[in-house]
Amino acid sequence: MATDDDTARFRLTVVDQALRLFAEQGYEATSVEEIAEAAGISRRTFFRQFRSKEDVIFADHESQLAQAAEFLAAAHGDPWEAVCDAVVQVFERFTQWREIAERRYRVVRRVPALREREIVTVFRYERLFTDYLRERLPEAPDLARVQFTAAVTATHNYLLRRMVRGESDAGAANLRVELAAIPRVPGRATAEMVVAVFPRDMPPRQVADLVTRRLGNL
Repeated sequence: MATDDDTARFRLTVVDQALRLFAEQGYEATSVEEIAEAAGISRRTFFRQFRSKEDVIFADHESQLAQAAEFLAAAHGDPWEAVCDAVVQVFERFTQWREIAERRYRVVRRVPALREREIVTVFRYERLFTDYLRERLPEAPDLARVQFTAAVTATHNYLLRRMVRGESDAGAANLRVELAAIPRVPGRATAEMVVAVFPRDMPPRQVADLVTRRLGNL
């Protein structure tokens, strides 16, 4: 019986062959039959896995989205950081499939309809992350959640595109640094507020020492 990993590898093999043919022959000039033959499968098997030539180009994103959703469902701790961790994992998998990412970039740049599909795909990541933050941080301003997920997705895509264009060797560590600079909105799930009251005439140094000692005991 085929496992999820087997299915994912099979689909990646078809994606790889399809993108190779698209890059060599052109998107419009390549038929489903040619893709199936290159991947060593039948036309019927192709359509059991993919609805169209367009779908095969972005098929690995389906796996990426599913894995990101699974990770977030099991995540604990700071929700903002969980989103960043999910984005880094997506980036790391794309770097493992760098040749596929490079081929897709070249193909998509040539076909306007595919560029539109790419925009929709990017939005699906943003929606996944935003819905997660809405569930985990209901008290946070919705605009802050949307701005955050748009920023982390855009940062990921910027570094990924520079990589596939051969303009940068930035890796996951670089992405983490950039994501850490994106503002978070403190909420009940991520921060506690401590209120302290002191006599007006207490010296500032004594206030600081007392606060430091008390916070150390929390």
